[in-house]
Amino acid sequence: MIVPFTYVQFHLAFLVPAVLFLIATGFVSRSTDAGSDVRRLRGWRHYWAGVVIITIVALAYTTPWDNYLIARGVWWYGDGRTLLRLWHAPLEEYLFIVVQPWVTALWLSHFESGGAWERSGNPVAWRVGGLAVAAGIGLAGWRFLGTDGAFYLGAVLAWAAPVLALQWLVGAPQLWARRRTVVLGTLVPTLYLCLADRIAIEFGIWVLSERYTTGLAIGGLPIEEATFFLVTNLFVVQGLILYRLVTVRWAMETAGVDRRPADDPDRTPAELGGD
Repeated sequence: MIVPFTYVQFHLAFLVPAVLFLIATGFVSRSTDAGSDVRRLRGWRHYWAGVVIITIVALAYTTPWDNYLIARGVWWYGDGRTLLRLWHAPLEEYLFIVVQPWVTALWLSHFESGGAWERSGNPVAWRVGGLAVAAGIGLAGWRFLGTDGAFYLGAVLAWAAPVLALQWLVGAPQLWARRRTVVLGTLVPTLYLCLADRIAIEFGIWVLSERYTTGLAIGGLPIEEATFFLVTNLFVVQGLILYRLVTVRWAMETAGVDRRPADDPDRTPAELGGD
């Protein structure tokens, strides 16, 4: 008798090793960092506090959406692949929602260093543009929700739009200034989780409904799943970058540090070091 590949084994095969590897490599990279002083240590405490907050928000925001889609029959789980159900989702699903932000945050911690909250030449335009893009994503999602074949894709987009709108409204200029960090921080864990998800589908841990999916796939992975991992990792990366920037700004304001650039015309000669 062939023992099925279970959801618990999926965690042990893909998520636990990823977390352990990223923790180990993170310790190595920070131990060789000459700037690891008390200020840097305090910064990392803020960073992990942000990870805890984002994890709690992710669990609260994802749980009703996830359970609704399971109840709707968008996907289900193979026989004998899960331990127990809480509401409509198995326990392992909630664990996945909790662990994914930590995988992404551990990866991001290797190269995200915070920094100052820079001014933008036209912050209103940046924020309005970000809000417009998020609104377009949301409208596309709501339109797809009206058709069975694109229902899952629409559910992902409509669910993602409010979070993206909030993040881009708050910090679109700063996120664009750190676009390399955003892209690298998002794409690597997304590719890894897409690969893991593709294997899980192949082994029947979860099964997607043909009725509610488009049938389009990338390397055998339904585009709905790829889109889900892309937007959720983007949530985490942008959320952590903005959280660190906000904490840095608060710390500087508390310390009375002037964040204006040296060539700011509003600075007085005394502030510039002149007579």
